[in-house]
Amino acid sequence: MTDLEKLDKIIEFADHAHGDQMRKYTPDRYIVHPVRVMRTCSQYTDSLPVLATAVLHDVLEDTPYTQNDLSVFLRNYMSEEEQDLTVELVTELTDVFIKKDFPALNRFQRKKKELERLKEISPEAQTIKYADIIDNATEISQSDPDFAGRYLQECNDIASALTEGNPELRTIALKVVTATKNYN
Repeated sequence: MTDLEKLDKIIEFADHAHGDQMRKYTPDRYIVHPVRVMRTCSQYTDSLPVLATAVLHDVLEDTPYTQNDLSVFLRNYMSEEEQDLTVELVTELTDVFIKKDFPALNRFQRKKKELERLKEISPEAQTIKYADIIDNATEISQSDPDFAGRYLQECNDIASALTEGNPELRTIALKVVTATKNYN
């Protein structure tokens, strides 16, 4: 099975995991976002674990699926090393400081703690985060100008602080955030 065929299976899995979830600001099924993130990453790497993680990056955060569920599924399509790296990267990209688990903290406090955590993630995870920022910043700035200012500042803070990922993609993320922030 080729890497493209494996990625097709991983996209199917992620689509199934996200179920009936839709994008917040468009009538699109949720899977369109992770696929766009993967396509952006694919312009800078052909690493199967990185591309698979781009597709799966929101599964642990937004679905009932667990790290074990991901591992079991990925065994069918990856070596043990690739599978372990993919699950590790998805875990790195999964928000820890969420409202449900930290109700005493306001959004600003949670995002500040999350930023400190993100500074420690791997270069591969940072690269995926840049692509995620590019996709979300563009969509949110077009669809929710009232929230966009706050969100784009958070994205700028993240892209500015994460310096170990792909430098070209980081530059694009910073430009997109700045351009959309200045547009609003």
